[in-house]
Amino acid sequence: MRNLKPSSALRALKNRDYRLFFFGQGVSLIGTWMQSIAASWLIYRLTGSALMLGLAGFLGQIPVFLISPFAGVLGDRLSRHRILMAVQILSMLQAFSFAIVTLTGVVQVWHILLLSCILGIINAFEMPVRQAFVIEMIKDKSDLPNAIALNSSIFNASRLIGPAIAGIIVAAAGEGICFLINGISYIAVIAAYLSMNVVTEKVRKTGGNVFADLKDGFFYAAGFVPIRDLLILIAGISLFGMTFPVLLPVFAAKIFGGGSHIFGMLVSATGAGAFLATVYLAMRKSIQDQGRVMNIGVYTLALSLMAFSYSEFIFLSVALLVITGFSMIVVIASCNMLIQAVVDEDKRGRVMSFYVMAFSGAAPIGSLLSGALSSKTGAPMTVFICGAACLALGIVFSFRLPVVSELIKPILAGKNK
Repeated sequence: MRNLKPSSALRALKNRDYRLFFFGQGVSLIGTWMQSIAASWLIYRLTGSALMLGLAGFLGQIPVFLISPFAGVLGDRLSRHRILMAVQILSMLQAFSFAIVTLTGVVQVWHILLLSCILGIINAFEMPVRQAFVIEMIKDKSDLPNAIALNSSIFNASRLIGPAIAGIIVAAAGEGICFLINGISYIAVIAAYLSMNVVTEKVRKTGGNVFADLKDGFFYAAGFVPIRDLLILIAGISLFGMTFPVLLPVFAAKIFGGGSHIFGMLVSATGAGAFLATVYLAMRKSIQDQGRVMNIGVYTLALSLMAFSYSEFIFLSVALLVITGFSMIVVIASCNMLIQAVVDEDKRGRVMSFYVMAFSGAAPIGSLLSGALSSKTGAPMTVFICGAACLALGIVFSFRLPVVSELIKPILAGKNK
């Protein structure tokens, strides 16, 4: 508790550009979560298939795995600000396209799959560049961990608000209105980027071989033990611990006998826990013991998933998902903080692309496997198996943690001087 300081929880917001980003992104992300919930419910309503839910998740996320490393190279070469402006506009057009095919009543499963894949391609460029761009909005670099925590907070606050709104709107007016609202919400974040006064830290190189840069970044990440071990951990958590949301429509309909409002409640519970986690992380004054906190989070995530798989009571399940969401974000955000704190600046874009590749790129494989396994063993057993896999990851990381902590400690001490 001595490491918690509530008064410092919002300190990164003193930076004007980050403040614009924080509120603009917050509005946009509410719309994004509304679209995510509506799309999942729409495809389940049209097909009734857990496998199709997994396929949609796979197509929406696999481009991140394949493309994000190249986006990281671009992020180290070009203006991250301009890249982000372009991808926000493309995301808005994707949302409006989704709204048109749905509201006109012509939507088919292949529309959903195609548009999910297109959004995945857009996200493959947006996510690593945005992760690396955060530091350009922060004048006092000691505020970077807080900015990362606040970045997670807007993501998870929107995950709390967006699904709840989406559940009501889908039940009252259909999925198409959610897609339309999402398209409109991008105006906020585009306006925020246009209002920024960001000055790129350095003129990045614009020549050379892209593959050589990619290779250089890969060997740097693979050869630096703390970054390598953290990336392996986050890939494992993404593969096993973050694929349960794709099965929540099955739990809502078959375990609890509800509709879109129950689905929205389950997703919002995860978002509530995640939001509480980001508040906790934002109040922390130091990240010196963040590795230990992260390891505890892995164990808690594993146990809460295993317990959720057995629950048949909606309120108990909601409580367990709050714990799951809390633990999940503690692990993800802690990993982000530590990597950003120790990475060399000239390789930040590439390393963060590997982080996004591990974080979001392994998820589509997990989504596909979860959907396929669920069709054979059922959703509860699939979630239990994923929780057990996370438990194994926690045990392995416990043995690696002393080495990682010892190597990180002098770097953090040097940057805090």
